[in-house]
Amino acid sequence: MTTSSETPVLDTLAAMTVDSIERCGLPADRLILTRIAALVAMDAPPMSYLAHIGPAVESGLTVDQVQDVLVAIAPIVGTARVMSAATHIAEALGFAIAVAETEAELGA
Repeated sequence: MTTSSETPVLDTLAAMTVDSIERCGLPADRLILTRIAALVAMDAPPMSYLAHIGPAVESGLTVDQVQDVLVAIAPIVGTARVMSAATHIAEALGFAIAVAETEAELGA
């Protein structure tokens, strides 16, 4: 397999995401909420949630909306998955904040 990219896996994931967004008719906020629900159902790691923080902020999602999704899917996916997701979301937010603080310090 020949590739001209240094990051073929990341490039493939990015292309898949762009294709999915282009083919989906959902508004941005609903798309992100749907993806968060899918991440919870799969017990995704913090890094998967981290990839959705920027788009969530850009679409205007609130913490209350994300919490509402967790409440709505809890009877389907179960308590363990929801609690795991809450922890992973908190870890992803902590990482995002740390990166933003570091970037701010470097820019100052």
